[in-house]
Amino acid sequence: MSGFGLAGPPPAPLITGWKHLRTGKVRDLYTNEDNEILLVASDRISAFDWVLPTPIPNKGAVLTQLSLFWFELLADIVPNHVISDDVPGSVIDRAVIVAPLEMFDVECVARGYLTGSGWSEYQSNSSVCGNTLPAGLLDGSQLPQSIFTPATKAEIGDHDENIDFAQCEKIVGGDTATELRGLTLKLYETASEFAQSRGIILADTKFEFGTDEDGEITLGDEALTPDSSRFWEASTWKPGGAQPSFDKQFVRDYLISSGWDKKSPPPELPNEIVEKTAARYEEAYFRITGSRFNG
Repeated sequence: MSGFGLAGPPPAPLITGWKHLRTGKVRDLYTNEDNEILLVASDRISAFDWVLPTPIPNKGAVLTQLSLFWFELLADIVPNHVISDDVPGSVIDRAVIVAPLEMFDVECVARGYLTGSGWSEYQSNSSVCGNTLPAGLLDGSQLPQSIFTPATKAEIGDHDENIDFAQCEKIVGGDTATELRGLTLKLYETASEFAQSRGIILADTKFEFGTDEDGEITLGDEALTPDSSRFWEASTWKPGGAQPSFDKQFVRDYLISSGWDKKSPPPELPNEIVEKTAARYEEAYFRITGSRFNG
């Protein structure tokens, strides 16, 4: 059973001049005669490796515009795949035209704080993905320095699996793994400093890289959105438990409390949860960019 449930992925809308390539958890991909990619972010939301039946209004547009903000801010560190945001009117604001990349088969994750799967691993062996950490850290603790914690890419409905650097080297090669680690940490540290200036802690984030037609490593997918990152409120940060965050927190909390078994198709979300989640995404956009989202 896929993460879409029994009905499978929804049909992708027809877009004149573009041929549908595939549908992911939250995005639809198209191509044109110039071999460009139209990357369309839907309002679908996923949790616990399932795509939920209830969309979050404006989510796709918020995440697309936030990614564009970060791509521009970080362009001096690494090139990105964006060609243009001049897209068909039916997908305005929620889509970008990007260059095709040969993607690396690893998720490039940087962590500056201990939480999530990193916290779980630390509790069992005092390390995360082969990075040995000092004793006495709590859930939410800041790490002595940011760490690279790669993961394998999972198919829809499966779990990403954390790996150590040696396993990453086996997948992409030693030199490439070293370069990806350096880029990931530099991007994270630059973005983290910027987010801190806006009163937000960037606890961790995931990047995806590929090579362009000239073989140059290029940043693809999305960048530093609430779907790929943990953003925390800096003013209330206190290690020792879950932190208030700008992401799917309301959705995850509701699903856990609902009694859903995480094996069968997930339930619809109540209006209150949808509204709170949408507001949290838009608040993240405002806090980071300084501009209100006009959906």
